[in-house]
Amino acid sequence: MRNKIIIGNWKMNLDLADAQDLTFKLKTSIKAKRPTEIAICPPSVYLLTISNILKDTPYIKVGAQNMFYKEEGAYTGEISPIMLKDLHVEMVIIGHSERRQYFNESDKDINLKIKAALKFGFTPIFCVGEDLIIREKGEAEIRVKHQVLEGLKDLSSVEIEKLIIAYEPIWAIGTGKICSGEDANKIIKMIRSTVKEKSTAQISEKVRILYGGSVKSDNFKEHIKYPDIDGGLVGGASLNFEEFIKLIDLANNVHEQTQSHHV
Repeated sequence: MRNKIIIGNWKMNLDLADAQDLTFKLKTSIKAKRPTEIAICPPSVYLLTISNILKDTPYIKVGAQNMFYKEEGAYTGEISPIMLKDLHVEMVIIGHSERRQYFNESDKDINLKIKAALKFGFTPIFCVGEDLIIREKGEAEIRVKHQVLEGLKDLSSVEIEKLIIAYEPIWAIGTGKICSGEDANKIIKMIRSTVKEKSTAQISEKVRILYGGSVKSDNFKEHIKYPDIDGGLVGGASLNFEEFIKLIDLANNVHEQTQSHHV
């Protein structure tokens, strides 16, 4: 059975004092291993500070929000995988909808970043998703499948197995529009099927696929109950300690219910 995972993407939020405060609250609250894995992705300037706070807390992983695919060079403002290695980062978000939208990241860029992340031992959190125009044209599955295929280009089955994929319906992020659990699960099943095409049935059943569209505890309880949805990539709600813990608890509850059904 795939372990659920809740990943907090803090985006460009919090000052240093608030980032430390939130991290200490999480560290104090999560003192033992839970069925659900937990990760937080602070802004890059806080990564070393947050990693140091959590160095004796193996139950909370630290991830980066972005990474360039070159190891060094004249790329002002970019962060290389070598630099992230020194910051004790385990994961990196790649291809987030905001990176695609605001910074014009292409499918080719994202594929190169995934390869670089794997080379340096990071778990790529590979994001895909469609906007409202594509959704209303009825082309959501076509667009998302294309993104998945381009992101996985030239990867071996062994490499594909190491990925986490996050489905972000862009049209549901910060718009008040809701992507139902049924809709999300339909796309995620298609993503899993595409992973199977690029690898094997066994690997497609191991890869975790998350939901990431304005995740909050009141809507996530519907999404997390679907067996193909393995957790959440959480934006704004991850900045609120109580709300983030609620999301973890929802995932834990589903795990316990699933376990009891197998007994």
